[in-house]
Amino acid sequence: MIWNYFPEGMDEDKLEEFRQLLVHEMTKAHPNTAIVKKHMDLTFALRRKEAVHDKPPIAQILHRWPALFTVNQICYEFNRVVGKNLRDSFLQALDQISPNMLEVFKRKTGTIGQKLNQLVQETKTTAPTDIRCLVLHGLPVILGDDPGAFFRTSSDATNEEVYAETSVGILSMGYSDEGPHHPPSLNPSAVGIILEGTVVMTDIDNLPQAFYLLFGLIYALHLDYPRCMKNTFTFIQQVLLNIGKEKLGAKVQTLKNQLMM
Repeated sequence: MIWNYFPEGMDEDKLEEFRQLLVHEMTKAHPNTAIVKKHMDLTFALRRKEAVHDKPPIAQILHRWPALFTVNQICYEFNRVVGKNLRDSFLQALDQISPNMLEVFKRKTGTIGQKLNQLVQETKTTAPTDIRCLVLHGLPVILGDDPGAFFRTSSDATNEEVYAETSVGILSMGYSDEGPHHPPSLNPSAVGIILEGTVVMTDIDNLPQAFYLLFGLIYALHLDYPRCMKNTFTFIQQVLLNIGKEKLGAKVQTLKNQLMM
């Protein structure tokens, strides 16, 4: 396949030169954000070729495109791909559904109701971040996903045994070293992102930020949603962010209907 989407007057060799300048800039203690954005804009087509056509391992992308794994550039890249403001769109939609979502939590009974009630009991305040964390932990419970395979917990991000087998996940750090299956804190002190068994980002402010950055990376890197959280990410895509028009699965459609009541 010949990739014909490079900017006018540019070829792969020329864009590779700009990519190398980007890598050099990112080695500085304080990279020039204007230069990084300018060169990331310019080399977008080269990254899309690699992500969509070449599909290299995540470790290789991390080495070749270190700027892509920064908060600002994930948001910029999502806008380049989708044409939406990732942070604002995600948080505003999450806040909008939260009151109705909490009402849905209250109506659930049985095992699901018990799990949701436990999450509510663990929520310390009604501050926006705590409510967002509650909703994001409750979503996979309602939608029948397996959050235990997605949320990993460790007191040390270098403890690779915790996440080596995790293809896509969020790492909660700082509260427990009781093993990968220990229930994570709803609002951990530090959060990381796991891709292909590697922690690609750390020191993320909170769980909601980690969620939207991970969602942005999935789009930027042309990745599949994790199977264990497919319903949750489909809900985020089609209900929260209104991206795509595919027919919703039964559980996602049912929750969407409940939130509109």
